[in-house]
Amino acid sequence: MTRGRNGCALEGLQAPTPRPWVRFAIQRSDVHKEIVVNVATGETRIAILEDHQLVEIMVERGEGRRIVGDIYKGVVGAVLPGMQAAFVDIGMEKSAFLHVSDMRDVTAEFADLSGDESLGVAEGRRMSSPNVPIQDLLKKGQEILAQVTKEPISTKGPRVTTQISLPGRFLVLVPFSGSVGVSRKIEKSPERDRLKEIAREIRPPWGGLIVRTAASGVSKRQIKRDLKFLVKMWKKTNSIAGSRRAPALIQSEMGLTAGLVRDVFTADVDRLIVDSRRGYKEIGGYLRNVAPELKGRVEYYRDSTPVFDAYDIEGDIEKGLRRKVYFKKGGYIVIDHAEALTAIDVNTGRYTGKKDQEETILKTNMGAAREVGRQLRLRDIGGIIVIDFIDMASEGNRQKVVQELKKMLARDRARSKVYPISELGLVQMTRQRVRPSLLHQYTDSCPQCEGTGKVLSMDSIMLFIERGMRRIASSTREKKFKLVVSPDLAVYLVDEEGPRLRALEKDIRRSIEVTDDRELGREEFRILSAQSGRELASEKQN
Repeated sequence: MTRGRNGCALEGLQAPTPRPWVRFAIQRSDVHKEIVVNVATGETRIAILEDHQLVEIMVERGEGRRIVGDIYKGVVGAVLPGMQAAFVDIGMEKSAFLHVSDMRDVTAEFADLSGDESLGVAEGRRMSSPNVPIQDLLKKGQEILAQVTKEPISTKGPRVTTQISLPGRFLVLVPFSGSVGVSRKIEKSPERDRLKEIAREIRPPWGGLIVRTAASGVSKRQIKRDLKFLVKMWKKTNSIAGSRRAPALIQSEMGLTAGLVRDVFTADVDRLIVDSRRGYKEIGGYLRNVAPELKGRVEYYRDSTPVFDAYDIEGDIEKGLRRKVYFKKGGYIVIDHAEALTAIDVNTGRYTGKKDQEETILKTNMGAAREVGRQLRLRDIGGIIVIDFIDMASEGNRQKVVQELKKMLARDRARSKVYPISELGLVQMTRQRVRPSLLHQYTDSCPQCEGTGKVLSMDSIMLFIERGMRRIASSTREKKFKLVVSPDLAVYLVDEEGPRLRALEKDIRRSIEVTDDRELGREEFRILSAQSGRELASEKQN
């Protein structure tokens, strides 16, 4: 039994004696990295910490299972030549979006691989068809195999590709491709050459291979075993697709925890802590086959204090939903989400510095660059991002800030591109958007303000009510009105605007009775006939 951070009780798996080839795989970075898994009824949460600071949070709930990586047999619903795209019915509420750039030649769909290992070589040489119009590749009603690459977000349906890929621990199998690639994160040339040669030797004639970062230093035997598993998976997928009617789910991606172990739990992770005995055993069983040298880093959390509290994660999640985020030395950033982009503003706050203004601004911007890099990962913000750094006179200082931001993003699993800082101190960048952000996962739009962050002032609502009363008075003979509003608005009208109401009654020659209804929102009101109860007007201001 060992004790973890904050004295929590941990139980670890016994690590086997390292094999000779493992010396390449265990490549440690300067960053202390931990993964904390919290399993609860209806929800699994995974936190990634770097130097004891939360940088990523992933959440999976029963009703909101992640579908990126899932493979569907779909039916083309519409082909749009003007957009060079198509909409595909995969059995979900919204049709999936398929762009021509995400297509390959689909003439060999649903073929039987069981008896012909050479199938797909010719197709592999036509993996994508950038110069072929989508209307020449797809027809309405055609059945195709498609894989989800982006979750449905807001009003948009999922995005799919016909370039199917199956990820394993060390390899990604790309059916109908003849190419071989190696992860860019494996930088040492001798190792890249070794892995590329292995991939060329073992590549099936009907598919391509991409060597993943986790394969660095791994033996050929282990890599071949990973490929054997992927080939078996693809044959099963292809067989099911050929026998099932569209639209239909053909294969689900791994669950959140299993997928994380496969994709993220690599040699640079110091510990993986899980608070579920079942999850602990499942992870141990998976690692026993694919990465036995990592088993000793898995620990079962068994303390009474919730694991996310013990590792100070809950507070960081709550801060990740705030608009304003403070960082060291008193500066802060403000994060605002718009429909098409995210804007981030940098402010000095309480920090005034000790020397000249340029040095103060540089230190603030450097701290902001580090915090922005962390918040983008923590909140999983994607798309177009504009960062308004405080303007600096020195071009050298501007470059330092941009380089600091790029340094933080280098640890990010999502792809991003950062453009040079402008004369106005603005940095424009893009970040890969795969799934809804943390804000979308944890929040709903306010039913009162409908996501604007603003509501009408009481005085403005009073003006709307006055205009409504005047319109009704001019078109009805009713002598007494009943005004139904929210409790807060009722108090305001009676206590604060009593004289104004009496003046309105005198002006329209009608009496007004104010009553409250807890079911009404702040900006809603109803005008009824006090005698019959008949509704004369009902309004909600947007």
